[in-house]
Amino acid sequence: MAMDWLSRREHSQLELREKLAARDVDPGLIDATVEQLVADGLVSDARFAESFVGARMRRGQGPVRIRAELKRRGVADALIEQHLYDPELDWRGCAAEVRRKKFGADLPADFPSRAKQQRFLQYRGFTGEQIRAAMGGRCADD
Repeated sequence: MAMDWLSRREHSQLELREKLAARDVDPGLIDATVEQLVADGLVSDARFAESFVGARMRRGQGPVRIRAELKRRGVADALIEQHLYDPELDWRGCAAEVRRKKFGADLPADFPSRAKQQRFLQYRGFTGEQIRAAMGGRCADD
């Protein structure tokens, strides 16, 4: 079972444990299986975090939302920070692109429109700094 899941996508150790437990697999067997998969290099929380961050960023999600999801999936804080704040990732550009795709190239002219776009970006998981950058340096509270 675990190999079938891993052949489709990367999984965190916690995800595999939860999926195996949901199939009523013996807890001792779950531990042994996951430990063996880790030892064989088939399961890696670091590889999972890297893959997850890239996939979610391409879907237009921000670092706040991605961090929460990685924590829920049992990824260590150090790995989360390492992969979320990779210098090659452009979160400001991502936020600007998400805003442009949803609302068009023109920046909002009035307060209600700016507030609406900010709420949307905040929901998607972008930080205040990233949202300000995506809004051309102007926010509803400016």
